[in-house]
Amino acid sequence: MASTEPQEQTGGAMAQALMAQFEQEMAGTRRALERVPFDKADWAPHEKSMTLGRLAGHIAEMPGWGMSVLESDEYDMNPPEGEPYTPPEIKSTEELLAMFDSGVAAAKAKLPTMSDEAMMSNWRLLSGGEEVFGGPRGPVFNNMIISHVIHHRGQLTVYLRLNGVPVPALYGPSADEQ
Repeated sequence: MASTEPQEQTGGAMAQALMAQFEQEMAGTRRALERVPFDKADWAPHEKSMTLGRLAGHIAEMPGWGMSVLESDEYDMNPPEGEPYTPPEIKSTEELLAMFDSGVAAAKAKLPTMSDEAMMSNWRLLSGGEEVFGGPRGPVFNNMIISHVIHHRGQLTVYLRLNGVPVPALYGPSADEQ
């Protein structure tokens, strides 16, 4: 006899592979974000660099951007007839982690439901109605979310080191965590 219970959606191979990487990288990223000293939020290593607070906030907002990639066909950062994207102003580690955790949870709920067909459909980032970049949703999610987080997390660990904050182990021991 067939069950009348709703069946859990199961995504395709691409989504499953991205999910494993996403979970691993977000766990390491959270360990780095937990250490951000907001009493030094205005510190920057160079005049052209983001401040520590802005860099941490940028990292924290990225998992939430993943929902745009997974649920829509495009995102316009500066819509011709609307308000441009404004980064959130985060004032504490608690706010930082809440934003990060919310985005991670949403992406972890949605990603496993994505079929290979959906992950190969096109997604575009726009500014003022003009395409900045685009491509298949799966590779965009990997590049714009996962790899982008990894890139800025690397910067963040340098910021932490330069401010005397112990750097977490990410892919093996750090000088601070054996």
